[in-house]
Amino acid sequence: MHLIIASAAGAHYPVGLKPVGNHMTDQNPPRNPRLWTPEGFREDEWRHLTAEAALPVEGNAILPLDAFLALEPGIAAARADSLGVLLKAGEALDKIVDRLDTLPLVALDFPAFNDGRSFSKAGLLTTRYGYKGIIRAVGDVLIDQIPLMLRTGFTEFEVVDPTALRRLEQGDLRGIPVHYQPAARPAAKTGTYSWRRRPAS
Repeated sequence: MHLIIASAAGAHYPVGLKPVGNHMTDQNPPRNPRLWTPEGFREDEWRHLTAEAALPVEGNAILPLDAFLALEPGIAAARADSLGVLLKAGEALDKIVDRLDTLPLVALDFPAFNDGRSFSKAGLLTTRYGYKGIIRAVGDVLIDQIPLMLRTGFTEFEVVDPTALRRLEQGDLRGIPVHYQPAARPAAKTGTYSWRRRPAS
């Protein structure tokens, strides 16, 4: 795995250990996901790069973990506010903990609807590490999971599922009205019982 950076004139030079060809281009996830936040759909200002892609001189980019860690320190520091990282479900959060203070975006992958490892990572980012940047859900993001994703700390969602897109367009974000467990985003208590909680807004 190697990452290259492109100059404004179109020249390429290596960011990792060895140069690679200049024919690689950036690549967005398949099926053109739409970006949704609790404020609604909006244009995505970030783009995903493959490990071999050319790092643009300007613009926000989300790098695979290995490519992110392989960046030369000078480039990583100069682009700190415009580079995010994508963690696959099986990749350890510990690898980026020492960079969270300057990392503007962490994308967490859901390879399948029944894989909950990224829920745990989002909760840890928010509660244990106090991360204040963007936590983005990518992959198999389903409408029934989004309320829980919001409670565990996610702030943005790349959505491709047709049902999820339709429901979000309709403003139909249903959730379980009573919660028994605390969350990274606390819900206000109702009534006189501590276990009665409102869903995250």
